[in-house]
Amino acid sequence: MGLDMYACTLSRTPDAPVDFEGKGATHIHYWRKHPNLHGWMERLYREKGGCDDSFNCVNVRLTREDLDRLEADIRARQLPATDGPFFGESDGSETDDDLQFVAKAREALAAGLTVFYTSWW
Repeated sequence: MGLDMYACTLSRTPDAPVDFEGKGATHIHYWRKHPNLHGWMERLYREKGGCDDSFNCVNVRLTREDLDRLEADIRARQLPATDGPFFGESDGSETDDDLQFVAKAREALAAGLTVFYTSWW
């Protein structure tokens, strides 16, 4: 039990930036209990019009611009402090892994894939 977080790709472009179906997705990255990144993604989800109260099992599409912002916030250590049920704690050791994700996501976008974030807790 806890916060499981996934980055995935689709070979199609969803009709909406959030709350789309991820059927046929391929996982490209996984995090376990990294709530500050989850909080960053929730903020993005809300900016893009997402309304799910719990931000659980919903999808948010990531664009090149989103990845640029995310990378800048990771490097500046500005992911928002986030907590939740069974979320664990982000301790700063996740930086290299987060940047590896950003690189993989950029490669996927360059290959014409859609990249999105989802979680389950």
